[in-house]
Amino acid sequence: MATRRAAILVRRSIPRPLSGSRTPLSPLTSSHFSQREFLSQPTTSRSLTARFCRDSFLLSARPFSSASGPSNIVLLQSGDQVTAALQKAKDDKLPSIFYFTATWCGPCRAIAPLIEELSHKYAHVTTYKIDIDQEGLGSILSNLQIYSVPTFHFFHDGKKAIEVVGADPARLKDTMQNLYKEA
Repeated sequence: MATRRAAILVRRSIPRPLSGSRTPLSPLTSSHFSQREFLSQPTTSRSLTARFCRDSFLLSARPFSSASGPSNIVLLQSGDQVTAALQKAKDDKLPSIFYFTATWCGPCRAIAPLIEELSHKYAHVTTYKIDIDQEGLGSILSNLQIYSVPTFHFFHDGKKAIEVVGADPARLKDTMQNLYKEA
């Protein structure tokens, strides 16, 4: 399974030479492998592991906690948990964000540090992180009309106030500021 995920990531990433260089190359750099050359190289779990250990983009993902304190991001891992959290946000009129993401999604990984920062800044708002690839979420995602990631549902006063689709840092910051005013 890990080899399959790694192979998917390789196909989706920008092809770069596997030299000892650790600095990412510009997409316009002429020293990239052509797609044919890149895909024709033998792919073994050892070569994939070596590549991902050197790939600075893949190593840039950060966990959802920091030395400054625990994060109020809650990871939901089943359909029942998602349903319960949605019901809690509606019934208790709690300010909350539902962050639909995927591990393979580059924009999701890019926006993750901002989400962590905002979760610390707006500590009274609970952020629920949902990986769309979890088993048993298909019907829930369909009912919520989640068709792309990242997608953010902002709940305020028991109702979905705003939906943001895509990794738009300015829009996320503005939405948080307008809806949840710093406590």
